[in-house]
Amino acid sequence: MLALKDGAARLGIKLDDRQVRLFESYYAELSVWNRRANLTSITDYTEVQVKHFLDSLTVLLAIREYPGFPRVKAIDVGSGAGMPGVPLKIAFPEIDMTLLEATGKKIAFLNHLKETLRLNGMEVICGRAEDTGRQPGQREQYDIVMGRAVATLPTLLELTLPFCRIGGIFVAQKQVETGPETERSTQAANTLGGRLREIVEVDLPQLPPQRRLLVYEKVFATPTKYPRRPGMPAKRPII
Repeated sequence: MLALKDGAARLGIKLDDRQVRLFESYYAELSVWNRRANLTSITDYTEVQVKHFLDSLTVLLAIREYPGFPRVKAIDVGSGAGMPGVPLKIAFPEIDMTLLEATGKKIAFLNHLKETLRLNGMEVICGRAEDTGRQPGQREQYDIVMGRAVATLPTLLELTLPFCRIGGIFVAQKQVETGPETERSTQAANTLGGRLREIVEVDLPQLPPQRRLLVYEKVFATPTKYPRRPGMPAKRPII
């Protein structure tokens, strides 16, 4: 895990031997399960370290100044194979982490990973964001909400901001020129209770260029009509 350790150190994260072993186990489980569950197209040892694990840890650049960090309540919406939620949980065990995923095979993997790595303080929820974001125990309950390439930004805001408490933040990871997309998303943010606080440039030699973190602050409660029923945020985004 030299590539991961080096990149993490550049982010100010010193991974100890136990954490490195957890990442090694994570990679081993991902490799085995990927043969039957098709979790990721990235399988090379070094590429997984960089494009999955290290890329997940870059979220730190947007959340490290959040009050009380790392003792925060966070949710990874559309977690897939566990990124970015699981790498952040390994690096910062104090985070109260929830992984939300709708696909059965991925949920099975995440539950297996939680038990295998013994990640206490991590919950796995099976459900769609449109439905889960309406539940009283989930709606506006989180300090930090994350989403990694699960949808275009206007759609992503509708799927994530309902989880975010007032004063909390939503972090979107993007690998494109973000100017036009953030402009198209202004109406969605304004409607859903958020506002763009900052765009954080990710400058690590191990990662592809143009990696950015879009950080939205929750400034007022999301109207009760949102999120709309499953499929609508993608079919008819707020623009």
